[in-house]
Amino acid sequence: MSHLPANLTALQLHVAFWDYNNDTIITPVEVYRGFRDLGFCVLFSLGGLLINLFFSYPTTLGHTWLPDPLFRIYTSSIHKAKHGSDSGTYSSDGHLRPSLLDEMFQRMDSNVAENETLADMEDREASLGVGDLFRLHAKNRVAADPAGWSFAAMEWWTTWLLLQKDGRIWEKDLRAMYDGTLFWTIRDERRKEAGWRQGYGWKDWATTLWNNGTWKSWEVGREVRGERNVGIEADREL
Repeated sequence: MSHLPANLTALQLHVAFWDYNNDTIITPVEVYRGFRDLGFCVLFSLGGLLINLFFSYPTTLGHTWLPDPLFRIYTSSIHKAKHGSDSGTYSSDGHLRPSLLDEMFQRMDSNVAENETLADMEDREASLGVGDLFRLHAKNRVAADPAGWSFAAMEWWTTWLLLQKDGRIWEKDLRAMYDGTLFWTIRDERRKEAGWRQGYGWKDWATTLWNNGTWKSWEVGREVRGERNVGIEADREL
């Protein structure tokens, strides 16, 4: 990301990964390519073109009233594509609000103990599970905003598929996603032999459901680790 201008907002940094030629314009082809580089399948990446369909025109309003016939997204006015029923973590001009992100984890993390403060949470990494995301989405829904409800649901769904580890989205990863740095990290990790070791794909769903009767692959992994640890303890006792 060192090639990017220093004066970009957090929201501009968030989408800069998809601007492959750094011309402040994101084409449908670049959106598809970006999702593929992050490890999403062809079908999901094609579905990502809905981003251009719905968010191209709002960003053109920073330049003209006429819609872009090529459905391009203009990153210089990406803040105009903010929608309702979101978390409010980005301000109306695209800057990050870290205090709202802290509050989101404090209020929605189901692992937070009663009366736990932000200072207490510094001793451990906060995270959001699937149930927490459902509660967050329901909390943020505002009246008469079906478009915002849908966009928020798609965004959190995509985020969980990309980032989940042990069934949860971790605070460090989510912060890096909001400022865009995580996308570059994932692309670089996928180019290494080990690859990106987080996320959830259709292979995880199909394999775990077939072999274990559940789609929650992380729970199966936890059970396997537990059985392995029990075996190790038994060997030690012998």
